[in-house]
Amino acid sequence: MTSFIYQVLNDLKSKGFNLSEVSFILPSRRAGVFLKKELSTLVQKNIFSPEIISIESFVEELADLKSISNTELLFEFYTVYTKITPVTEQEPFDSFTKWAQLIIQDFNEIDRYLIPQKNIFEYLSAIKDLDHWSLEANQTPLISNYLKFWNKLYVYYQKFTSHLKLKNSGYQGLIYREAVNNLENYIQNTRKKHVFLGFNALNTCEETIIQELLQNELAYTYWDIDKSFVDRKYHDAGLFIRQHLKTWKYFKNNKLNWLENLYETKKNITVFGVPKNVGQAKTVGTILEELSKDQIKNTAVILGDENLLLPVLNSIPKKIEAINITMGFPLKSIPLASLFEQLFSLQINYQSKYYYKDIIAIINHQYTALLFDPSNVKKITNTINTNNLIYLTKEELIDTIENDKNIISLLFTDWNNNVDNAIEICFKLISVIKDKLVEDRKANQLSLEYLYRFNTLFNEISSLNQKFKTLNSISGLYSVYKELLSSETLDFQGEPLQGLQVMGMLESRVIDFETVIITNVNEGVLPSGKSNNSFIPFDVKIEKNLPTYKEKDAVYTYHFYHLLQRAKNIYILYNTETDALIGGEKSRFINQLELEGIHDINHKIIAPKINVKPEKLLTVPKTKSLIEAIKNVALKGFSPSSLTNYVRNPIDFYNQKILGINTLDEVEENVAANTLGTVVHNTLEALYIPLKGHILTQEHIKGLFPKIDEYINKFFKEEYKEGLINQGKNLIVYEVAKRYITNFLNFELEQIKKGNKIQIIDLEKKIENVYINIDQLDFPIKLNGTVDRIDVCNGKTRIIDYKTGKVEQKDVTVVNWEDLTTDYKKYSKSFQVLMYAYMLTKKTELNFPVEAGIISFKNLKSGFIKFAKKEKSGTNNKDFDIAEDTLTEFEIELKKLIIEICNPEIPFTEKEIKNDY
Repeated sequence: MTSFIYQVLNDLKSKGFNLSEVSFILPSRRAGVFLKKELSTLVQKNIFSPEIISIESFVEELADLKSISNTELLFEFYTVYTKITPVTEQEPFDSFTKWAQLIIQDFNEIDRYLIPQKNIFEYLSAIKDLDHWSLEANQTPLISNYLKFWNKLYVYYQKFTSHLKLKNSGYQGLIYREAVNNLENYIQNTRKKHVFLGFNALNTCEETIIQELLQNELAYTYWDIDKSFVDRKYHDAGLFIRQHLKTWKYFKNNKLNWLENLYETKKNITVFGVPKNVGQAKTVGTILEELSKDQIKNTAVILGDENLLLPVLNSIPKKIEAINITMGFPLKSIPLASLFEQLFSLQINYQSKYYYKDIIAIINHQYTALLFDPSNVKKITNTINTNNLIYLTKEELIDTIENDKNIISLLFTDWNNNVDNAIEICFKLISVIKDKLVEDRKANQLSLEYLYRFNTLFNEISSLNQKFKTLNSISGLYSVYKELLSSETLDFQGEPLQGLQVMGMLESRVIDFETVIITNVNEGVLPSGKSNNSFIPFDVKIEKNLPTYKEKDAVYTYHFYHLLQRAKNIYILYNTETDALIGGEKSRFINQLELEGIHDINHKIIAPKINVKPEKLLTVPKTKSLIEAIKNVALKGFSPSSLTNYVRNPIDFYNQKILGINTLDEVEENVAANTLGTVVHNTLEALYIPLKGHILTQEHIKGLFPKIDEYINKFFKEEYKEGLINQGKNLIVYEVAKRYITNFLNFELEQIKKGNKIQIIDLEKKIENVYINIDQLDFPIKLNGTVDRIDVCNGKTRIIDYKTGKVEQKDVTVVNWEDLTTDYKKYSKSFQVLMYAYMLTKKTELNFPVEAGIISFKNLKSGFIKFAKKEKSGTNNKDFDIAEDTLTEFEIELKKLIIEICNPEIPFTEKEIKNDY
């Protein structure tokens, strides 16, 4: 394959040009590297290297202005803004940058396309004046400020550009406009021959410069375009060349140099539909694996989405030794970036105390964790979880550990909204991490490189802050940090002319490859689709001949087809997944290739090989050691909740009772249901303890109301530790707890008023060491549990269990005794209250019949919901009395359940738990 650059050089040589005296102007600096390579191939003797520069560098030279970074432009613009805006109307830097970036982009476009500045800004102001439809003399402040902003645009432009020119600097558009202004003088003072090669879409400034140099016989142009793209008037790859042919005076008497017929030559084109980005990366690796070493030398992987860089690099086969990566690795993707992100978030949200999640995230970050003794990180985390600490001060954190206090102080010192303090602390942190990493420099080379780049970034921020003195808040500092971070990259080292080339779409300009692999050829990526980050409306852009998304799409079309133009083997990958924001629909470029009918397209859908394993429920056989563990549990005692837990899922019983795996102790930001239940239980116990043994009177109950707040506060403090109970959802839960207790006392009061005699027998009654004999088992079985309340109502003993959730009569009704241990959801509450009654009969003499049931605080209108036995389903006849024969029937089912748990032949088998949504 003969490359475009080689053809250009060969043509110039054949025409007798002294290549050393030619100035080559290219769309990108990278193309210059390949031009030098081709020049060394073509020229057989030693020559002086010609001038090879990018169009941006040439225009800078012509304008005699220096391009400055986008971040510095924002600072310069803010300096101008504060000078011309009254102090009372000035916005802080961080909010200013949100709209200033768009304005600078618009200034850039207006200058690049040589739009008369005053004309367009006055036009925009007039449009906005019409838009708001406010004809009243007394405009609202909002409308007045809105219109004032649009009226100031031209003033902003004038002052800003004048300010930049005084400093011999500018943004790209201003530099281009100044270059055009200086062009005549340049032409008069140069005899240099300029060769422009590989250009396509040109702004008005570039067109003016090239045309003037052509007219003055100081330039030659070489266009890298295929005849088929130009001839087909609807093909966007040739859109700009067709426009040049139509509008440039030069082409009235001169031919286009060149039109080639390469695109329609035979090509091997394969289109892969691949799910997800990682799938595309793996497919790239598979394709590369199949290529020979000679093919790899002339192969490029073009990343439509540069976020695919790392997955692709991890998928490149080991046989490929030489790789050149033209794009840098974004600094924002480096792990260290997340640490500073967390620190900024911590300080921006700081209100005298730090949020526990921010603290835990920072001390566990990979770069800060290495500064701590691991036991201290664990100690801080445990202290937070154990004491339910949601917000902590720096001092409280320091008090939790004995050493590493200086690290805590560095990480959690208040920046006091002071930019200089913040930058100094960031430098100190980088220095401390560096000192730790250099202890093993060889193993930490990459991390040290990361640190160096972040040190450079903060140096740049510090320099800008010292120069402009405009940052006066952490929010402003953060906006500058984010702006710089988004544009900084970590460059890869490599030989630019050897091995596999990995690059972005724009970096492929003017460069040709025999084998091309293009990823992410999806709508919204290639092409990028409609986006309008501009204050200039679409219709105004059309009227003023400013580029819109259509021109942007045409640029991508040209780049895409240029890659295909000379290539022989082409692999195009797109994401088939519709759940991605920009994936799912293959690009129009693929559809266009198929509809053209010029090439045979081999279309493949790639699906990952997935070994589908049927989901198996966990089964744990009962070994001898496991049986011994079960015996130990039986000796300690089965409780109603542990047995119903087994009914719900035997594996949960196994995990909790046999293995001793408990729920992880975590911070409870919002009061959990079990905490609420505990507080309500404890409060009722505390209120009723003085009334134990008494027959309740109205005066008794009325005397309890004033104590509610005291006890609820006390028990929330005990259960919820240092958690905040006086705000947000927790305040609602606190009020709910009070309401539950108040409603219950009112319910008791009503019962007494109706003439019911209620005597409190016991509260939170612990029933322990209840032995049960089971003939099939040769070891003792013990039962235990705690009954919330035992009382006598109108001469009948009641066994009461409190529930803060909603319980209905059907939840404590049984038809068939055999069902009692089969369905947790239906019968667990019946099982519990019956087991309480059963254990009580073993420890004390009960006067049968008794009643056992539930008081549901969410269903208090139902009162005491008694256990009931129905003879058959479908009838309303219920027996609410628990007699000895009732407990005999229960005992049979209880023993069956315990036998099953202890039976070595029956493994613990997981149950499939179905959730109700």
